[in-house]
Amino acid sequence: MAVEYGELGDLREGSYVVIDGEPCRVVDVSKAKTGKHGSAKVHLVAIGLFTGSRKTVTGPSDQRIEIPIIDKRVAQVITILGDRVQLMDLESYETFEVDLPKNESIASKLAPGTEVEYWTALGRRFIYRIR
Repeated sequence: MAVEYGELGDLREGSYVVIDGEPCRVVDVSKAKTGKHGSAKVHLVAIGLFTGSRKTVTGPSDQRIEIPIIDKRVAQVITILGDRVQLMDLESYETFEVDLPKNESIASKLAPGTEVEYWTALGRRFIYRIR
């Protein structure tokens, strides 16, 4: 599993974090001041990269949390097979399949020969955008 570790208090909107084993993009961070008996609390709201589901984490600002290492690469669409897309990496020429993106604006533009940016996080791949 390709992850680093960071502190909850260091995360900002737009950062990436692992929640419940899924890489997520942070969309909201709120911090409560330190109390009489402890450290500042951080409330984090994030959206899953693969499922699009909303996830939250609350904890002390010095709590350690996993941060995914995301590999961003370019590929070309070879064919569309129902709910799967076959891609070829333009650097290594490796061919592989990924799920058809749930985002309709991306999925509707996919066609053989189209170049896409795909991300690999925690051993899973997904199409991030059309190039």
